[in-house]
Amino acid sequence: QLQLVESGGGLVQPGGSLRLSCVASPTLDYYAIGWFRQAPGKEREGVSCISHSSSDTNYADSVKGRFTISRDNAKNTVYLQMDSLKPEDTAIYYCAAGPCSTVKLISPSRYDYWGQGTQVTVSS
Repeated sequence: QLQLVESGGGLVQPGGSLRLSCVASPTLDYYAIGWFRQAPGKEREGVSCISHSSSDTNYADSVKGRFTISRDNAKNTVYLQMDSLKPEDTAIYYCAAGPCSTVKLISPSRYDYWGQGTQVTVSS
């Protein structure tokens, strides 16, 4: 069974940056990975996804141009580089294994394996 562990969250000022990591075990091979976030009182929403070969990526409109997803299969790790952070980016961020489409972000219900989440807080 695939296990995912997120890290890299924290408190950052508006305009700052964070890089989240999602480490998979036993292997990241063959899995597309999505990043999701959930703010208090809100539904979980898709942020970005990347195919197993990195050939396909997708982003929510709210993060396009600010966030960058990448992966290093040799390290079994997917990254989410978050720049120009805004207070509305505050949420718990999760990574999950599931489909990645370039047409639209896939619903969280289609994802099978989830990490425990990492808190991102953007505040001055």
